[in-house]
Amino acid sequence: MSQDMLLEIGVEEIPSALMPGALDDLKAIAAQRLQQSRLEFSEIITLGTPRRLVLHVKGLEEKQKDTVIENRGPKKASAFNQDGTPSKAALGFARGQGMEVSDLDIRDVAGVEYIYAVKKESGGHTVAMLPGLLTEIIQALNFPRSMRWGYFQTRFARPIRWLLAFYGGQLLSLRIENIESAGWTMGHRFLASGPLQVTSIDEYYDCLRNNYVIVDPRQRREMIWSQVREVAARVGGTAMENEDLLTEVSFLVEYPTAFYGEFSISYLDVPTEVLTTSMISHQRYFPVFDADHKLMAGFVGVRNGTDYCLDLVRAGNERVLKARLEDALFFWKEDTSKRLADFVPGLRDVLFHEKLGSILDKVECLRSLAVLIGANLNLSNKVDLDRAALLCKADLLSSVVYEFPELQGIIGRYYARQGGENSEVAEAIMEHYRPRFAGDSLPASETGVVLALAEKLFNLTAFFAMGIKPSGSQDPYALRRQALGVVHIIIDLNLRAFLRVLITETHVVMSRSGFQLQLDAGETAAELMDFILQRMRGVMLDRDYSYDLIDAVLYQGQDDLQQIVNRAEAVKQFRESQAWEDFLVVFNRSYNLSKKWDSTEVQAEFLVDESEKNLYALVNHIKPKAETAFQEHRYNEGLAMLAGLRPAVDKFFEAVMVMVEDQDLRGARLGLLKSIAETGNYVADFTRILQ
Repeated sequence: MSQDMLLEIGVEEIPSALMPGALDDLKAIAAQRLQQSRLEFSEIITLGTPRRLVLHVKGLEEKQKDTVIENRGPKKASAFNQDGTPSKAALGFARGQGMEVSDLDIRDVAGVEYIYAVKKESGGHTVAMLPGLLTEIIQALNFPRSMRWGYFQTRFARPIRWLLAFYGGQLLSLRIENIESAGWTMGHRFLASGPLQVTSIDEYYDCLRNNYVIVDPRQRREMIWSQVREVAARVGGTAMENEDLLTEVSFLVEYPTAFYGEFSISYLDVPTEVLTTSMISHQRYFPVFDADHKLMAGFVGVRNGTDYCLDLVRAGNERVLKARLEDALFFWKEDTSKRLADFVPGLRDVLFHEKLGSILDKVECLRSLAVLIGANLNLSNKVDLDRAALLCKADLLSSVVYEFPELQGIIGRYYARQGGENSEVAEAIMEHYRPRFAGDSLPASETGVVLALAEKLFNLTAFFAMGIKPSGSQDPYALRRQALGVVHIIIDLNLRAFLRVLITETHVVMSRSGFQLQLDAGETAAELMDFILQRMRGVMLDRDYSYDLIDAVLYQGQDDLQQIVNRAEAVKQFRESQAWEDFLVVFNRSYNLSKKWDSTEVQAEFLVDESEKNLYALVNHIKPKAETAFQEHRYNEGLAMLAGLRPAVDKFFEAVMVMVEDQDLRGARLGLLKSIAETGNYVADFTRILQ
């Protein structure tokens, strides 16, 4: 028979950022410990509010499963003397297992006999095990930031204030430092008074709801979003959708009530991003937009409580936001009193890296690098690229970006527009940071594409050339993210970029600009290409290319990422065609015999059999056409030509033996086969593809 088990850990308010991880960990640890204890259950649910973590285990069996424990002892030869009496080894093993020697088993393991202690252990009662087990689960929880309280040693996100634990209808007794579990819980901090007596799990949920606590975060989240949309709709607006904000707010309150607040329309002179960032980051408000997607002079806030005195709450929040927006307006006016270019000289005093100089040093290098990459990719023009590179970091010294660092680039675009820069330059200032995270949009303007590549290649090349690379989970300069950005820009925008060349040229530009780099251009390019191709591997896996196919197209270490993807797609499609089997026969039979042969040269005068002369003539006819098809990226067409060699290849192997004693004849035949295999290898290493 099974019963439900519930544990509530009552705490001081846990920071909202820690709650999702804490609930996930609580569920994982509980499942692991219950399974290790041989306690079967049907489901584990974790719930929580800022003041409590709740573990609800459904269908927890009343007894452990019985088990058979088998422990292997010494070899039989060592366990018994020649006269058959137990040796000290056998006696010691039996004593350690709490058994008599006569109760031990003898078993054969790979031809060797050992003595075994086989014990059947009956399962204990769950209710007796739970206090210790729950204590272990609580103590196993780990937090990025934790604290002790009083003179105690237990560490937790915040001090534990009460514990409540039930198994079925029975109250469990456990203790963490000075806190003993008891049959009560706490309701809403302000809307409920004192401890609330609880006698069962069902009563627990009813008691919390009646005392203004919505313990299920999913239900709380749905309530919040429903209320926020309803409040926004009442004023003719639509609330901004922001999953991170919604999650954060849901873990800031126990009983949500949404309300609408307003601010002066004069603040709408400030860029929308500044206003929404201030509302979201500082106040956890939901910005509201009208039917034309323009920001309204209002917001939706969520209070922790009912609608009692909601007007006072609204007025207080409006006063707080007004102060924030007043600061933003002041910073905006202060910044726009001068041109964006006026900020650039000050970048000399901003350190980029202790080994790589100032931000201004980086900017001067980016100017040359952007022009070089633009010419290489035939994108944008020298004037726009130089100007965008010069201004791309200028907004770092603005007051708005100092207050809202996440708006770097966005604010630069606004200031560039106000300063009269053309749209291409202004957009590039914002776009050169993209993509900033997985799923982020890519730069759209030509100047933005080039500057984004220049920014990322500069950072990657600089740090790799200084021997600073990610290790394990440590990546303080976000080099993995920037390498992924390079991959996505190139393959998603279908750019023909020879990456090894760009890395080498970046290294050269940096050296000419005075950067003192530790590794030379060749070493840097080799290490960085390997690093970027590893990111490329992950991107291709996400796009449903198989492991073997990815290995096959990456083996050459080519630096044209777009063509790597194109070759993978071509082989993927070709594997589904009828010609695939013929191609595999041609390639594998040619490769297997010639893989240790170095030359593709064929001395035709040594060929003697009609089958090999015909194959040689056919290869000479098809090979140039296939190579041309490959060079023009018509991969499937070229592979189909090679597949067409199968009848001639079959006749060749039926008629002759390749590894003959005549070295000239053997060399001609191996060269012919090597020539076929090498032609196929232009597309992929087909030996790596699982048949």
